[in-house]
Amino acid sequence: MPTKRNNQQTARIRSMERCLTRATAAVKRLNTALDNFEAVQADIAALEQYYGSDLWRQDLADDEAALLPDGLKRGVLSQDAVWNLLTDLRDLTTRLHNNQ
Repeated sequence: MPTKRNNQQTARIRSMERCLTRATAAVKRLNTALDNFEAVQADIAALEQYYGSDLWRQDLADDEAALLPDGLKRGVLSQDAVWNLLTDLRDLTTRLHNNQ
């Protein structure tokens, strides 16, 4: 017959097992996310170099002059899209450093 101590112990072990399950899953998801993030570092560097450059300004001017093909995705020419990405990246980097 289970004693009070055994009931408390069992509850504690079950609680810790739930913690382990959630934490293990979160660490796996974060590891996958970091793998994906590492894979796009060259893309981020290319965007940082392009954004605000002479080439970017020329591409923007050509877009504003309607010289680019219809249907061409041009989010990269919006000042907000790249700026927001780089701001989010900076905030994420700060957050990761603060959690070490």
